[in-house]
Amino acid sequence: MSKRRINTVVILGIFSIIGILAIQLYWIKKNIDYQETNIAIQNRQDSLNSRQFTDKVTLALKNVGDEIQRINNQPGDNYGAVKQISSNYFTVELQDTLHPYLLESMLKREFYNFDIKQDFQYGIYDCWSDSIVYGNLIDYTEDSSFISRSDAEDAEIANEELQLKLGSDVHYFSVVFPEMESVTIEQQPGEVTPWYYLFTIILLVLFFFGYSISVIVRQKKLSEIKNDFINNMTHELKTPIATIRISSETLLNLDKEADFDKLLRYAGIIYKENKRLEQQVERVLNVAKLDKKEIKLKTEVIDVYEILEEAKANIEFNQLEERGGTIELIKDTEDHLIKGDVVHVTNVIYNLLDNAVKYCEKAPSIQLRIFENKTKNKIQIAFKDNGKGISKENQRHIFDKFYRVPTGNLHDVKGFGLGLYYVKTILEELGGGITVKSSTGKGSVFTIALPKAENNE
Repeated sequence: MSKRRINTVVILGIFSIIGILAIQLYWIKKNIDYQETNIAIQNRQDSLNSRQFTDKVTLALKNVGDEIQRINNQPGDNYGAVKQISSNYFTVELQDTLHPYLLESMLKREFYNFDIKQDFQYGIYDCWSDSIVYGNLIDYTEDSSFISRSDAEDAEIANEELQLKLGSDVHYFSVVFPEMESVTIEQQPGEVTPWYYLFTIILLVLFFFGYSISVIVRQKKLSEIKNDFINNMTHELKTPIATIRISSETLLNLDKEADFDKLLRYAGIIYKENKRLEQQVERVLNVAKLDKKEIKLKTEVIDVYEILEEAKANIEFNQLEERGGTIELIKDTEDHLIKGDVVHVTNVIYNLLDNAVKYCEKAPSIQLRIFENKTKNKIQIAFKDNGKGISKENQRHIFDKFYRVPTGNLHDVKGFGLGLYYVKTILEELGGGITVKSSTGKGSVFTIALPKAENNE
């Protein structure tokens, strides 16, 4: 996917998110307005119902007070005697004698007449001590009748001391409706408002959008890397194939009396290029096997210093001699036995040495140093070169598959971008690792670590 298309996707995505959020904001605003309207209507309805209930209870209690005064021959006006303490709590100040049976029966009758269908609890208080003397809870049933909840009511009323007190002292009474509560909208438990939903939607949309863009960018980068790999592989394979073809044609066109040395030279070229082609194909196949977990490592105790000596001699003869380069091997430990696969450890060492030579524009100067890390129980090997160096930005990607440090339009360095990926993967499979320190123009130091072999192995 081209950069232009990615920009188009990003712009369209941003406009889509803005559109979704605008619609959500509009919907939430309309929903809040609708809820506020309903709440206002409900509050007005509740207020009206509450007022009607209060008026009916006040009239019923006033009638009860008037009836009690008439029975006790206590003339007077009960205006203002009924007081509402709270929305469900009322008192009636009579300062007269009261009998529970009489009060209860009158309350039931008046509440029934005023269509007050609520459970209620009444209490008789002593005017002098302001303490309750008697009380009872009355349930309203489905058959429109009031039933006393107290099973011991007869025993309480039959008590002579209580009878005497109720018949001699002055009292007032109160009525409470326990099922009636005065709860406003603000006092209700807080609910999840629509803004929380909007905030959640924004987070989800942004997360999905960000993730999608990151996937697109990664896919674009991977596509570019794979294209570079295909181009490099085509170039790398075409070169030995062309050399083999030309050498073969030359051999075919030689006359029968051609110089034997010339025949050997062309045959050697064919053999060398064929070997090079075989190594390149084998490298690609090894990486494919690594991805499929098909490579089986044969772990054994090996002397890594011997491998380094052999690699040093080979690189000096085949690559450094013609370029005037040098390679130095420093041994800082006498213990250089490791646990590893001899084939793959050898490949790792040759890969790193090959890179040190390839990425040097002048006469290569390579230093190999083997030492022991006792803290981690590892044998470490440092590969120091005087090559081009690697920038900080590229150091993060050099171990990625197919990745090669960008060189513009130049293709002066051969390779597929698989070497360091192979090195890192093999070392990790063996229980080791690799680190790099480098700066542009000042060379690089690659340090590998391999598990040390125990003495009894």
